[in-house]
Amino acid sequence: MTNTAFIQIVEKLAGLIDSLGYLGIFILMTVESSFIPFPSEIVLIPAGILIYQGEMNFWLVFSAGVLGSLAGALINYYLAFYLGRKGVNKLINKYGRVLFIDKNSLSKSDRFFEEHGEITNFVGRLIPLVRQWISIPAGFSKMNIYKFCFYTVLGAGIWCFVLIALGYIFAENIWLIKENLNIINLLLITIVLVIVLIYLLKIRRKNSKKS
Repeated sequence: MTNTAFIQIVEKLAGLIDSLGYLGIFILMTVESSFIPFPSEIVLIPAGILIYQGEMNFWLVFSAGVLGSLAGALINYYLAFYLGRKGVNKLINKYGRVLFIDKNSLSKSDRFFEEHGEITNFVGRLIPLVRQWISIPAGFSKMNIYKFCFYTVLGAGIWCFVLIALGYIFAENIWLIKENLNIINLLLITIVLVIVLIYLLKIRRKNSKKS
């Protein structure tokens, strides 16, 4: 895709977001964060451009984006919480050998999420493609809903801020977003790895004190 074509697409998306308003951002981010994942970049980067142009307010866009992300995450969480486990157990009983999954491995997954659900849910919100689905194992393991909401909002808040900031900073040089999006994703993944490393070191230190 040429820079000109990319700019035209972003400008059309900005016009769409402008017409939908804050409620539209909330609805789109709810859908994006739940069962029909699509790139949140196409919602929040154009919104950032509109903030730069004075057409929208940063805090209202940010709030709509974060609350929409939380709403979508809660949909997946409760679907898994109420409906998922029974369906998964049936699937394992019927196709477990084919899928190389058994109840023991599922129990291990539950225990892992029970012990490390907070950090897993938080960093998962910062990883493209993973962020939409991380709520499902949280629901399967019946993660504490208050902790789930807190870490979802924390991760989603960082993600939304980065995308809005991209649109705002590069509003007059939209093609730079296209040129540097992979680098930005790589930077986010690096930050996630650093957070995980700090967490693992903290756990290791805690376990060494116990022993």
